[in-house]
Formats: sequence, C-alpha cells, structure tokens
Amino acid sequence: MALAKQGDVSVRQGRHRFEMTRSSTPLLKAALSALHYSQADDLIAPFTGGDGVIFTLHHVTRDVRRGFDPNSILKVTPEFLDRVIRQVRDQGFEIISLDEAARRLKTGEQGKPFAVFTLDDGYRDNRDCAYPVFKAHEAPFTVYVPTDFPSADGELWWLALEEALRRLATATVEIDGITRAFDLTSDAEKAAAFDAIYWWMRRSAESEGRAVTRRLAKEAGFEVRDLTRDLVMTWDELRDFAADPLVTIGAHTKSHHAVSKLSAEAAREEIAGSVARIEHELGRPCRHFSFPYGGADSAGDRDFAIAREVGLETAVTTRKGLIRADHRDALTALPRLSLNGDFQDSRYVKVLLSGAPFAILDAARRLTALRRRASAST
Repeated sequence: MALAKQGDVSVRQGRHRFEMTRSSTPLLKAALSALHYSQADDLIAPFTGGDGVIFTLHHVTRDVRRGFDPNSILKVTPEFLDRVIRQVRDQGFEIISLDEAARRLKTGEQGKPFAVFTLDDGYRDNRDCAYPVFKAHEAPFTVYVPTDFPSADGELWWLALEEALRRLATATVEIDGITRAFDLTSDAEKAAAFDAIYWWMRRSAESEGRAVTRRLAKEAGFEVRDLTRDLVMTWDELRDFAADPLVTIGAHTKSHHAVSKLSAEAAREEIAGSVARIEHELGRPCRHFSFPYGGADSAGDRDFAIAREVGLETAVTTRKGLIRADHRDALTALPRLSLNGDFQDSRYVKVLLSGAPFAILDAARRLTALRRRASAST
C-alpha cells in the first residue's frame, strides 16, 4: 500500500483542483456581472427566458462564515432570501407551489412565468430562519427530507467531514488505494484535504466513504449522527411545520444516497421507501421528490423512470436551467437554479433568470461537439 503525504504529486493535484474550483467563482461572477452591466441579458431574455424556475436552497442561516467553511455554498442569509422573493416578483414571476407548477406544465397553461422555492435535507433552520421569510411574503415552498434524518438515523457526512477536519491537526485516509496523510494546520490545508476526501467519496461507494467519515469524526471526538440530531427537524417538528398550507414536504430518499450508484431494486427502495415513510409520518400524500446531489453522475434516465413508476408528480435534480413547456414530458427530471452562498447578489439572480448564461453554455457545448466531429472526420 503506497503512502502519500500532502506534498506528493497526487495530493498536490487534489489541492490544485480545489484551488481551481474556488478561483472559478470570481471568473463566473465577472461573467455574470458583464452580462448585467452590458444589459446583454435583457436583450437575450426574450429568446432564452423560460416558463418558470425552481430554486434550490439548503441552509438559510445567520451563521457567520469562518475561514475554513467548505460547505458555505449551501448557506444563504434570511435577508438574501427576502431580496430574492421580492426580486422574482418584481421581475414578473408568480411564486407558486410544486403542485401548481406540475398542473400548469401538464395542462400547458400559459401566463406569468412562475417561481418555485425548494430546500433540501430538512434542516431546522428551514423552519427557524427561512419559514418566517416565506410566511411574511405568503410564498409557498417545499422542503425535501431524507427520511432517515428526522430520527437521527441518517448521516450528514459532508458536514461531519468538515467538522472533523476543523477539529483535527492531521488526518490519514486511503484514497484510490493510496494512503494519504494530510496536515491540517491551516485553513488552506483543511480546505485541500476536504476537497480531496469529498470528491473521492462522491465517486466511490458511499458505504466506504461514510465509514471513513465516521472514523474521522470519532477521532475528532464526536459522532456523525450527533450533527443530524442537532441540525435536522424531528418528525414531530415536521408535523407541526407542515401544518401550514404554505409548506410542502417532499421525499429525498431514505439515507441521502446517490441513487445512480445503486442497483435498480435498491434505488427503487430508496425512492419509494422515502415517499411511503413521509406519507405514514405526516398522514398525507407525498407527490414530490428530490434526487440527492442531483447531478448527471447521481441520477439518470433509469432513476427518472423509477420516480415516474412509483407515482411521483415531480422529481427535481440539480442540473442547471429554467423550466420550459417541454418539461411536461420530463416531470421527474426537472432542472433547478441554485441560490448559492457564494452568489448572494441580486445582479447574479437577475442574469440567471434571463436564461442567457445557460443559452451561452449550450451554444458553447454544441460548438465544441461540432469541432470534435469535424476533427474526427478529417
């Protein structure tokens, strides 16, 4: 078994990927700002705008950012949420529930563009910080809950990994057959370690990665499920929360697994089992679902078909884009627009709602594909 320390090439490559990921944020902000200040987004919007948008959120919190805060992209402030709600209405969007969005897509009803707000994982701050904002605006929203979480049987492994690395001075993890020893003295070293371990876990069998997180948490002096107990609403809290008609509770698998990594039988159990648990606990139908992680490597056509077969009205991904009329034929593979903690600025939201960035990216992808085909044919 090979041993690599943080100065070795393989680890430097992991760190470089992290630095590139973080450094891309200013570049993306600059691109969005350029579209805004040039008013190009306004010119393109009539051709690129959608019929609606589904927003993704996770935490709505007043927590102050720390130097080492790799999950900060999942956090927005209540003040930012308030501004977005006002902004989407000022831009002519009607805020509606997922039930109403599904009905409009199915019937082809035309009218004002719509906005749907969704929050993943069932954090208690959704009730304490987000709910008062939605309530003040009488804006409906959906919270997707992994059904192992309310009883503290599930693992917020990405938050546990962060907390473990924050507390530890060193960490040793076997990644792709190589044992890596990470120094965790500085915030930069912690961030590099988080990036290397996190992305290995995302591409590996989750049972293997979660075992590593449990070990690191134990070395750091806490249990992974303690975080779930501290941060996620219980079933009793969810029942009280869902009593407000503004609140829809959707399913988010049982254990927050990337279903594409599972067998068809296991994926079906994660999806259908979470729906059944919510219906049992809340005493009402569960018609909506969110795929954990939600990217192309986490949910695919097989999984969209399973969601359809178990009777779900909608299922959402984290694939970026606006909602268009032709999504009526893909109601269990809907894209969303993330309200990202690194982009808490009305300018960015305005440009993204225009659809211009997605149209530009799609055009660039098509051009790249054409060039590849032309190169292959010569």
